[in-house]
Amino acid sequence: MRNPQDERWRTVAGIYAVAAVAAAAAATGAVAMVHRAEDRSEAASTAGWKTVLNPEHGIAFDVPPDWEVVSEGVFSGYADSKDPDKTLIGHSSPAFYKSKWCSVDRNGDGIVNDIRLGTVGSKGADGAKSTDEVAEKTAPTWVYAAYTQPDKSVVKWDKPVAYTTKYGVEGSYVKAHSEGAPQATRCDGDGKAVVFGFKNSTGGFVAWDFYGRTGVPGEVRDDLIMRIMSTVRLSGDPKPTTPL
Repeated sequence: MRNPQDERWRTVAGIYAVAAVAAAAAATGAVAMVHRAEDRSEAASTAGWKTVLNPEHGIAFDVPPDWEVVSEGVFSGYADSKDPDKTLIGHSSPAFYKSKWCSVDRNGDGIVNDIRLGTVGSKGADGAKSTDEVAEKTAPTWVYAAYTQPDKSVVKWDKPVAYTTKYGVEGSYVKAHSEGAPQATRCDGDGKAVVFGFKNSTGGFVAWDFYGRTGVPGEVRDDLIMRIMSTVRLSGDPKPTTPL
């Protein structure tokens, strides 16, 4: 999974708005809707952290107070650089760190793309056979889709590691990163991802994920990523989310 010569990042209202996601292959379209989440965890109540809820998959986790939590009905992801109508990967109910960390007009068409320094979210993993598989397939895909397209050779990842969150959710996580991602613009460069695979309350495989840029000032530290991941918990049974 490789370099993002073109960061095909999409954020759109509506959980399955794939058509809208792929509509503008080179555009960045964030739907800035503030989610007024209830503080439902010890971390949120004691340290000012914010709760992120994904009712579609029955997942909740917390992020630091300086992260932006958007609506539960927002989907974001990346399209294929060779086929803008194909979504490589995406997640819903995300939270962003430094939403406008870097901005660039990639094609000289006057459309400015805002690049985030870090993103967390969660997604389903239908068809997976184990939590190891969820993590090992998803982490490299985030790095490739976000940072290294179309070069898969520069994406590296570790073996799955068994992990239990502080709320007792058991699963596996994988860390992935790139080494030598192409830099078509000043905003491009290497990135990393951490994915935790587990099961929700109905036994379905799901994934919590982080991805962000590396080798830059302010890079999201590994210890903070792990701290956020430690707050992952189940939040009721999965239920369809009404499109915004």
